Amino acid sequence: MSRQGRIMNYNFYATVSRMKYIERWALMRNTISENLSEHSLEVSMIAHALCIIGNVRYKKKLDADYAAIVGIYHDASEIITGDMPTPVKYYNRSINEAFKSIEDEANKKLLSQLPEDIRAEYEKYFVKPEQKAYEWKLVKAADKLSALIKCMEEEKTGNKEFVVAKKSTEKSVKRLAEELPEVDTFVNECLEAFSKTLDELS
Repeated sequence: MSRQGRIMNYNFYATVSRMKYIERWALMRNTISENLSEHSLEVSMIAHALCIIGNVRYKKKLDADYAAIVGIYHDASEIITGDMPTPVKYYNRSINEAFKSIEDEANKKLLSQLPEDIRAEYEKYFVKPEQKAYEWKLVKAADKLSALIKCMEEEKTGNKEFVVAKKSTEKSVKRLAEELPEVDTFVNECLEAFSKTLDELS
């Protein structure tokens, strides 16, 4: 039978599409719910923006498209593991290392759901290549920025549940801005706009 005539069942894309069922901030009272698909899209867009800023403002040669795709899949393992609350995940080093190992195994499980000839094209988005280490740093930074934006949005609605989370995340973003000029630029030029209303944005 020709390749076109074969009927094969590979689960990767259907499994990844279930990110929309994973709710984030499970321990917090949310005014606006956020699922993993929504979060991943925002991280992808911010990571892409950080790379563009790096290339235009700081004359770097970053792969913005690559960073955007890493952003899409950066938390895909949570389809298998669930969303581990940050206070638990980072309670101590041994718990964090154990959870990192679980994430790695979950990512291997996801990749195993792809056809072998396609799998290699996806591995670079799940396992950090050394030559793309800086792009991965910016994706991590985008993840923190997305969390801060979520806190800002909740604060705007009057929800005090996120006050402590916001302060903690602001400190993390400030440290990242000291290390990564792209983050510093985004914070100084773009972050405040996320507190505006639609009329103010218009």
